Amino acid sequence: MSKPNPIQELRARADAFWQVRTEQERKLLRIAGIVIGAGLFYSLLIDPALSGRAALNKSLPELHQQAAEMQNLAREAQALQGQNTIAPTPMTRDNLNAGLAARGLNPQSLNVTGDYAKVQFSGAQYAGIVAWLDAIRTESRIAVVDASFTAQDAPGVVNGSLTLRQGAR
Repeated sequence: MSKPNPIQELRARADAFWQVRTEQERKLLRIAGIVIGAGLFYSLLIDPALSGRAALNKSLPELHQQAAEMQNLAREAQALQGQNTIAPTPMTRDNLNAGLAARGLNPQSLNVTGDYAKVQFSGAQYAGIVAWLDAIRTESRIAVVDASFTAQDAPGVVNGSLTLRQGAR
């Protein structure tokens, strides 16, 4: 003997329930089913969409205000970006020598004239020169106007000549 399928069993019970009902009860059950289905459809699909839309419409003016404030702050930050209230340390022979010595560099010659400086290296580490140039660029706004390097036999060792200027962009 085979075991009855649960779905077939449920369908048979529903058919038996439906057959014992009068035509008026069947009509009322159909109407109740339609009302319950419409209520579920509204509560699960329509109402969340409508209430979400209302909430978004309510918060939209505040979001526009915040966007306008952020644009104003961005413009202000961009205007302030070019301004630097701290004046850089003036470029002097002593300042340049101190920075070179801190990185273990010994220039062959160092001449400072006004806003310009001429530095010559012989047998110096290229990585040390680059680190020193980066430091003086950020700390004192000193830029390289002209540079010339010649590689030596030892790896990373160069002879070089630099022309620097303070305040150059």
